[in-house]
Amino acid sequence: MNKLVLINLDKMIGIPYHFPTFVLTMSNRLEELQQFLKDSPNDPFLKYAITMEYRKTGDVEAALAGFEDLQANHPDYVGTYYHFAKFLEEQGKKEEAVKIYQAGMEVAQRVRNRHAYQELLAAHNLAMGIDDDDWDD
Repeated sequence: MNKLVLINLDKMIGIPYHFPTFVLTMSNRLEELQQFLKDSPNDPFLKYAITMEYRKTGDVEAALAGFEDLQANHPDYVGTYYHFAKFLEEQGKKEEAVKIYQAGMEVAQRVRNRHAYQELLAAHNLAMGIDDDDWDD
């Protein structure tokens, strides 16, 4: 039995933008997202959602290709950087992850997304071994 999932896309990524709400079945979410992408081939969120599905299913090569595409073709899509860097950390590529965090912080600062900047900074510091408790008040 397929379960229906109501997806409110703007809440998934925490970016104040109004995305349509889709109803997808759990068994074919990836196929349906790919179909949506055919209708809107330059939609960065759909590319992001597909990439996250690949990541969730363990398709490392497709996830990496998706993150690289997002960074190259949609560099201002801030949501990419945190998850791309976390993905790289999971693959044991800490140095590459730190560079992605830094690139994401630059983008977040440029597009004035303070929330994303703070999340990227915290993740960057954690990856670098900098603990917030180490700071003198």
